[in-house]
Amino acid sequence: MPDELSHVDGAGNVRMVDVGQKAPTARRAVAEATVRMERSTRERLFSDDLPKGDAIATVRIAAIQGAKQTAALVPLCHPLPIESVAVAIDPTEEGAAITVTATVTAKTGVEMEAMTGAAVGAVALYDMIKGIDRGAHIGSVRLLEKSGGRSGEWRRD
Repeated sequence: MPDELSHVDGAGNVRMVDVGQKAPTARRAVAEATVRMERSTRERLFSDDLPKGDAIATVRIAAIQGAKQTAALVPLCHPLPIESVAVAIDPTEEGAAITVTATVTAKTGVEMEAMTGAAVGAVALYDMIKGIDRGAHIGSVRLLEKSGGRSGEWRRD
C-alpha cells in the first residue's frame, strides 16, 4: 500500500495528494528569485527610469498573480484560498531579488505559491529590462522558509 502522501497510487498512477483528513492550519512560506543584470540596469530599475515604465509595480502585480494562479500552472498542486501575498523587490550586488511571502489557512502548504510568485515576478522583471540589457538572466528560485502544518518550521541557512 502506498504512503498516504504519495503522488503515486498502488497501481503506479500519478494522483493528487489526499489532504481530506488533515486539519486546516495557518501556513506561511517565503521564496526568492534573483535576476542578474548590469549595474547600470539595476540603477535604472531602482530609479524608475526604464523605457517600459514602472518595473517595480509591474513585478509586484505579476508575482501576486503568479501566486494566485499556481494550481492552474503546477500539476497536482491543490488550489488554495490564499489570504495574503507580499512582494519585495530589493537591489543586490548582482541585480535584484524578488521575495514573495504567502499565507493561507489550509490543509496543505503554500510553498509552491510563494515559489511560483517569485518565479513569475522574475520573468516579469526580465521582460521589463530585456530591451536595455540582453545579458540579464534569472538566477535561482528557492524557498527561504516555511511554517505550519505537520512538518512545522523550516528555514534555509
